[in-house]
Amino acid sequence: MLSGAKGRRAAAGIVEPVARFFLSLGLTPNGVTVLGTVVTVAIAVILIPLDHLFLAAVLSGVFSAFDMLDGAMARMTTGGSKFGAVLDASCDRITDGALFAAICMWLVYVDHAGPATVAACLIVLISSQVTSYVKARAEATGFSVSGGLVERPERLIIGLVGVGFEGLGVPYALEVALWLLVIGSIFTVLQRIALVKKRDSNARFKKELRQ
Repeated sequence: MLSGAKGRRAAAGIVEPVARFFLSLGLTPNGVTVLGTVVTVAIAVILIPLDHLFLAAVLSGVFSAFDMLDGAMARMTTGGSKFGAVLDASCDRITDGALFAAICMWLVYVDHAGPATVAACLIVLISSQVTSYVKARAEATGFSVSGGLVERPERLIIGLVGVGFEGLGVPYALEVALWLLVIGSIFTVLQRIALVKKRDSNARFKKELRQ
């Protein structure tokens, strides 16, 4: 939802000046991708298990913006490359996995949460990877699949808001965020699979008409 054209236009006023500044420093889009990934992963796996939830949420939100910066920098220079696209997508999966793995560690070792809450976090971790895999696998077979109820921006916003409010002492904030993501992420996976099925049926129907 937020990763579409409207979401990018809304953020362009902030992202593009920063992107120009980074280019003036001699940074490359791929370099910013890797830097943002390393810093974001470090924030998640260090601060969250140490129970610094609010600080982790704020810093993770700031450095997650690097995901928009590298794209803006690429459009301003080379226009992007296939390698850059693969690198960006791979780094996104790493940061998503690190965030929810760190949350899971916090639930188990700090919060001593019940099995259902830990299971919810694991479901979100897995479904976040499957959501992206469905898109990548569909594109590999020639179908363009994008959109959905809970894409990466929504997943990060809901997850980090839950972490931040939990850090401020709001009861059940993280649990509510995780269960919202469980429902939304599973729906999105099914939504994308249904879209692939529909497009495959349409493609076969058109092929039969041509025969």
